[in-house]
Amino acid sequence: MNPLFLFSIILGLFLLAGIRIVFEYKRALKFRFGKYIKTLQPGFRWIIPLVETIQVVDIRVITINIVSQEVMTEDNVPCSIDGVVFFKINDPEKAVLEVEEFSFAITQLSQAALRDVCGKVELDTILSKREEMGKNIKSIVEQETHEWGIEIIDVKIKDIQLPENMRRMMANQAEAERSRRARIILAVAEEQAAGKLLEAGKLIDQSPSAIKLRLYQTLSNIAAEKNSTILFPFPEEVLPRKPKEKVT
Repeated sequence: MNPLFLFSIILGLFLLAGIRIVFEYKRALKFRFGKYIKTLQPGFRWIIPLVETIQVVDIRVITINIVSQEVMTEDNVPCSIDGVVFFKINDPEKAVLEVEEFSFAITQLSQAALRDVCGKVELDTILSKREEMGKNIKSIVEQETHEWGIEIIDVKIKDIQLPENMRRMMANQAEAERSRRARIILAVAEEQAAGKLLEAGKLIDQSPSAIKLRLYQTLSNIAAEKNSTILFPFPEEVLPRKPKEKVT
């Protein structure tokens, strides 16, 4: 075999082995004999095979779940809380060189911060102020990750699992609250109805004809079922009448 042809094949393989494609949403850190050289931007790139290596970092928003944590609240209620962390790498060099496995480190920090924040407040605060709890966890985590070139975008509390007996107590409390509101609404309605009936009674008292018309309407409503017998304990003539005006 021609030595020149063999050398051409080896050179071609050598050049092909160094080709790297960096996507737009990633950055590649180039190392030469283990020493950091520079960060490669997106596009077609070439490195020296066997001498240089790259480590690719995703700079998109990354989501990490916070595994459910057993938390004892300030009012001594045990509960399980989980959440999610959204973060983004702003400085790929620091994220790789300053911390080992930044994803694992953020997960551990988030778990510790969640237990610390939720353990200092009462259960009602956790249930009613999830957004505020997430912001407190975020502020704790981003203090550590800022030096790693990582930005914590948001922390959300997803689910809160309560003991079965606590769920029953909260359900009973909610039912009692709804019953209280219903009774108050009914009492207010009765008060308003009584006031309107009083006004209507005063208005009807001013006209004997109105009393008679009201009586006939009531009889009509009773007779609609056709299964009742109506007895008058007194004749209609005894109903109050408006005295006739004297003609002078």
